[in-house]
Amino acid sequence: MVAVEFEFATAARIIFGPGKLKEIGSIAAKLGKNVLVVQGGNPARTQPLLSAVEEAKICFSSFEIRGEPVIEDIVQGVRKAREAKCDLIIGFGGGSVIDSAKAIAALTTNPGEVVDYLETIGSGKPLTSAGLPCIAVPTTAGTGAEVTRNAVLASRQKKVKASLRSPYLLPRVALVDPELTCGLPPSLTASTGLDALTQLIEPFVCVRANPLADALCVEGIHRAARSLQKAFQEGNDHNARQNMALASLFGGLALANSGLGAVHGFAAPIGGMFPAPHGAVCAALLPYVIEVNIRALRERATNSDALIRYAKIAIIVTGSEKADGSDGVEWVRNLCHTLKVPRLQTFGISVTNVALLVEQAAKASSMKANPIVLTHEELTEILTRAI
Repeated sequence: MVAVEFEFATAARIIFGPGKLKEIGSIAAKLGKNVLVVQGGNPARTQPLLSAVEEAKICFSSFEIRGEPVIEDIVQGVRKAREAKCDLIIGFGGGSVIDSAKAIAALTTNPGEVVDYLETIGSGKPLTSAGLPCIAVPTTAGTGAEVTRNAVLASRQKKVKASLRSPYLLPRVALVDPELTCGLPPSLTASTGLDALTQLIEPFVCVRANPLADALCVEGIHRAARSLQKAFQEGNDHNARQNMALASLFGGLALANSGLGAVHGFAAPIGGMFPAPHGAVCAALLPYVIEVNIRALRERATNSDALIRYAKIAIIVTGSEKADGSDGVEWVRNLCHTLKVPRLQTFGISVTNVALLVEQAAKASSMKANPIVLTHEELTEILTRAI
């Protein structure tokens, strides 16, 4: 019998369901009296939350994140939280907003500079104090950031993304209301949805897979396979939106407690060097990473459990018990075509960037969990084909 060992950590409380946003006032009132609401670039979307907070007689101020967060955004957010003497942070938005809220909550109570705590480009110092309580309310179904213990921040100076990582970044409450994703534009539904699918596939086949994360991945892949295209085509289909919100949540739980792979290994340096949304990058890379991984496993690791797992994914997404990994690749490729996934060249990436991006991706933390170590040539092939 093979010994099984793993650790599983997540948000202290997860609340899921249509219409759950209406409970935010009473939930927040138990955690703080002076709130900083971290929101995206469309304040009108945040109005229902602000109204609920106001009705609960909680003081609040707002802080806006436009696009993916940079270190300077977090510095400003921490300054605002301290000056306003906030005792609670609420993040309301996509993964970028929620990562920002988590980082602001954690760093408001810890001394020093943001970069002191960042991996790769900073000192990587551990956070020593618990952060302010944080409530994460996602408005997209993609990153699962509401249940992860890291925040990805970009450095303009170094043109790279780095993670702030600590158990103290886990939100006190993750409130997932799938109704908040209804009406999202098709392009955003596609990129975030394929990010969610990636974050279910990669933890399932990675070298740090574990039984608890496996169960979440299998259920999440089932839901995404039957609902992502529907959500893309019919944005107000409540059942499809609910399934994708669950898929995103399960993906966040899985990746935070197992690992990722080559898709996210590439996404980190690409996101640092180019104005490319994380979800769109993952979507463009996904079919090529799966295809090359399966081929490499068949050539160099024929007894790998990951081959069995890729076949299981294929059976789930195609609905055919006879499907194998190659059928899964074809299904993902067709899905990306249907969802009109743009190629990486859309974001200014060209073949002249391949060598540097491959070099950086090979050293990325996510790459270490890929089911097989890919050669320089294989990494180059993946990126070239995605461009």
